[in-house]
Amino acid sequence: MEAIKENFFEDNLANQAYIIKPNEGEKIELNTISISFKVTSEMSNDQLGVYQITLPPMAIGAKLHYHRFMDETFIVNDGVLTVQVGDKEYQAKPGTVAYVPRFTPHGFKNDTDKTVKLTLIFNPSQKREGFFKGLYETLNEIPIKPEKYLKLYNKYDSFPVDTSNMIPTRE
Repeated sequence: MEAIKENFFEDNLANQAYIIKPNEGEKIELNTISISFKVTSEMSNDQLGVYQITLPPMAIGAKLHYHRFMDETFIVNDGVLTVQVGDKEYQAKPGTVAYVPRFTPHGFKNDTDKTVKLTLIFNPSQKREGFFKGLYETLNEIPIKPEKYLKLYNKYDSFPVDTSNMIPTRE
């Protein structure tokens, strides 16, 4: 029996591209926040997650937290996003890119009376779609159970800086 010899000199090309149009992708509505999955963990072999987020006026996306195994990038498309990094807040206007490497405490919210639209990128994605689906379930329960919220957060590589102030609601 002759062994198959590996070809070290030629690439095997294949069309594995995805073209996701503006209104395509699975969509989740969290109260008034909208999340559309554009590039999923399944599509990218868990290397990249790209999500379109819509935050209505005065909505909180996430309170101060950090990730151990993934980086997060925010690209503001419309409106002014407040990005908190550590103890500083930045007003991110359209076109702003905020890159937040792992172990960097961060949060984001809309402090304005206009809708904010942004693209959120996780690298690697760490199956982030499961986090968003679990968030939908957790935040739709009344009252919100902090222990369930924390369990979801930790499962998907999110760690609140202050567990007494982690639920994305305004007082």
